[in-house]
Amino acid sequence: MVFSDIQLGDGLSFEIFKNIECPFPVIFCTAYDEYALSAFKTNGIDYILKPFSEQTISDAFTKYSALKKTFSKNDLPIENILKIFEQQRNQKPGSVLVYHKDKIIPVNIESIALFYIENETTFLISFDNTKHSIGKTLEELEKMTSTSFYRVNRQHLIHRKAIKEASHYFTRKLSISLTIPFAGKILIRKEKITDFFKWLSEC
Repeated sequence: MVFSDIQLGDGLSFEIFKNIECPFPVIFCTAYDEYALSAFKTNGIDYILKPFSEQTISDAFTKYSALKKTFSKNDLPIENILKIFEQQRNQKPGSVLVYHKDKIIPVNIESIALFYIENETTFLISFDNTKHSIGKTLEELEKMTSTSFYRVNRQHLIHRKAIKEASHYFTRKLSISLTIPFAGKILIRKEKITDFFKWLSEC
């Protein structure tokens, strides 16, 4: 097993694994969350975001041990092996990274009430009403987040727990009120209302 950073002084570590035979599992450690898919295509079994703790390293070893026991069974069908890696590949990241001055701050996704766009910049607001700008598009964030979030329109991606109520706005739209202070108006087009209610009822 190998622990590997991704951004090295002379490039990305993926280039190494492209040029050598890699019959062993790799645990990637990085400060950036945009390389997850590439990591799992390169024998990656875990993807640890910096700053990491003793617990995250311990969890990675536990995952390695569990996979090792699973793969050591001679009668394990290849379909089951592929399923394990598919689950790893589709695993949603637990945090997004916020860059503030010289600091990199991981913000737990489930602590975020909404993401929104203002003046062509993407922001997040957490449930404790902390606001940060974030260098990702709503399309990228929509792929990263779980079904707890819903893209109500082009400007807003909202956590289910942040929705206080919905009310009719004229005849063709809904207006969303949040459980946190938010000055902007959040509207849903008529075409999305049925899908929105279906998602909201799944809580």
